[in-house]
Amino acid sequence: MKSLVLETKEVLSLRDFPEISRVEESLGPRDVRIKLHTVGICGSDVHYYTHGRIGPFVVKDPMILGHEASGTVIEVGTQVTQLKIGDRVCMEPGIPDPNSRAARLGMYNIDPAVRFWATPPVHGILRPTCVHPADYTYRLPDNVSFAEAAMVEPLAVGVHAATKARVKPGDVAVVLGAGPIGLVTALSALAAGCARVYVSDLAPGKLEIAAALHPGIVPVDARAHSLTGVVKAETDGWGADIVFEATGSPQAARTVFEPLAPGGCVVMIGGQPDPIQYDAGAAMIREARVENIFRYAHVFPRCVGMISSGAIDVKPLITRSFDFDESVRAFEIAASAPPQDVKMQIVLPQ
Repeated sequence: MKSLVLETKEVLSLRDFPEISRVEESLGPRDVRIKLHTVGICGSDVHYYTHGRIGPFVVKDPMILGHEASGTVIEVGTQVTQLKIGDRVCMEPGIPDPNSRAARLGMYNIDPAVRFWATPPVHGILRPTCVHPADYTYRLPDNVSFAEAAMVEPLAVGVHAATKARVKPGDVAVVLGAGPIGLVTALSALAAGCARVYVSDLAPGKLEIAAALHPGIVPVDARAHSLTGVVKAETDGWGADIVFEATGSPQAARTVFEPLAPGGCVVMIGGQPDPIQYDAGAAMIREARVENIFRYAHVFPRCVGMISSGAIDVKPLITRSFDFDESVRAFEIAASAPPQDVKMQIVLPQ
């Protein structure tokens, strides 16, 4: 059972992983066994590869990567009624303790005991099969491809961010960062009702992709233009109702209040490994509301529904795919951060 294994920092191998094979033999009554089809390469996967850690999560032992996935159900537990063998599915990668206080309050994504794929010490799913709870496995409509389904996980971050922002019809938003999360956030904000979304980045290639996604997206090259100047000029000096920070850059995070309108909302999406500067005065004079998000909750079915209906089109974000036997090379390329790429995916043998 070959898997893509992060042996240690900057060392990947495609090899048999007998430890996970033994675990996968166990199928609980509320579980399904899934044959993996498509797995997206996430920035967190790449960061574990290049740095060996993300904040307090440290890779101490060999770990299988991958958490953005789709596949086909090949076995069901005795108590599973909503899924059957042959169903095409996508899977929510975080498994909380259903009895935890956070889960009982509906905030299962911030359950301290959540087990999230490819977050040490939990293995990911760049492997042929996995066992997963049926309650976090979602059937795909016929018109949603495996590649689109593997985009549901990153899209869920954007939908959760737009939900936390409390978007109102006609709002003007700013997204800092035109990477995968920034672009799905822009699409989510538009689907939620924003009239315009200004997307700022340093990479012209990514901005070209952003501009082609939706007529409501306004790309801003941060190398050549002042984002705040552009937004203020086009809002009669008022500013944006919402600013989404999706870069994870301390430099970008320092500027989040500059283009924000009075009474506006800032949503912090990008992970910050260290404390950042925060302009409390700029927030105060605007009476700014600041929201923080950690992954997502209760949005996977919404994402599947929006992709199926055409409300959100994620296909243009998938810029490159690799066969499973090219997985190591795929990560090497992803780590080089090609400016023309947004989302790379790996397709497993069927």
